[in-house]
Amino acid sequence: MPSPPSWLMFAAKPPEMSDELNPELMSEVADAESFARITGAGPTAMADLERYRSYLTEWNRNMNLVGPKTLEVFWSRHAWDSAQILRLAPEALTWADLGTGAGLPGIVLAILGKNRPGYHVHLVESLTKRCRFLNEVVTALDLPATVHNSRAEDLSLAVDIVTARACAPLSRLLGYSRPYFQRGATALFLKGQDVASDLTEASRSWDFDAEVLQSLSDSRGRIVCVKRLGRGR
Repeated sequence: MPSPPSWLMFAAKPPEMSDELNPELMSEVADAESFARITGAGPTAMADLERYRSYLTEWNRNMNLVGPKTLEVFWSRHAWDSAQILRLAPEALTWADLGTGAGLPGIVLAILGKNRPGYHVHLVESLTKRCRFLNEVVTALDLPATVHNSRAEDLSLAVDIVTARACAPLSRLLGYSRPYFQRGATALFLKGQDVASDLTEASRSWDFDAEVLQSLSDSRGRIVCVKRLGRGR
């Protein structure tokens, strides 16, 4: 009988998520106050996140950046959903957010890591109009981030972590991120409740090792941590 795909080893929690923290972390983030309490974000970061939310609201009137209704639950749906992955890679200094769109999770990561020496987020987006929005936010908030108006697979950046949220099926994401893996990256992909079928489909095309972690922002969500990406099948 053939061995099961390596991704079938699901992880209950990564080492950084201690049992004593889980009850609070899994509680609902409903507003700025609860977000600050759970993440430890200081006044400067919170002010930057509020400004980012304002930019999203303003630009979203003329551009499809995020679903309009999701702005009503910005702190849980966007800010906390993005910020949670920092707990999975607390030592990471360089990130690449592929197909970042409205800057999620990349802008949130850049805001929360703003004062860390050597910290930088690469925001990769192929649509020029979205890059205009991203550049305005990065400049206005003086963020440690670079906007790349490019297809993800056309770049080869040396980063600690490659990430993506609602960008593409995992099979395509692995293709996009292969140049980053070749330079030593690990991946943290924010995925939805259909992650099992996504992984099964990806395993038909790729040889990879991964863990599936529970999202802290949505009980239906999952985070796929890909630690090794081999050759395509």
